[in-house]
Amino acid sequence: MTVGEDEFWLDDDAGPLVRPYAVIAGRTRPVVDLDLLSLVVASGPTPASLDPEHAAALELCRTPTSVAEVAAHLRLPVAVTKVILADLVHWRAMTTRAPRPVADLTDRDLLEKLLDGLQRA
Repeated sequence: MTVGEDEFWLDDDAGPLVRPYAVIAGRTRPVVDLDLLSLVVASGPTPASLDPEHAAALELCRTPTSVAEVAAHLRLPVAVTKVILADLVHWRAMTTRAPRPVADLTDRDLLEKLLDGLQRA
């Protein structure tokens, strides 16, 4: 990107200046298994000292929230978000559960209706 003479590029325009892996100290694997649809919710005492990303995630999860939603709100890669959330679960500040299915995916009638709807679209 070329900056013209009358344009200024401020630090805020550059976006995050810390690499995501630095936020989680280079760790790549969460200590708890989470997938994109796992729901997390703040449930326990807040640890005494939290990094800003951990605190923000905890605040977002006052109600059950999916891992994907937390990643989007934090504007961090999902892999980084999983490590942050897994830390909070490990510290017992948060609980996790698999999402409840909203439909029986083995119901043939339901699947045929879904296929019909997709073909009409």
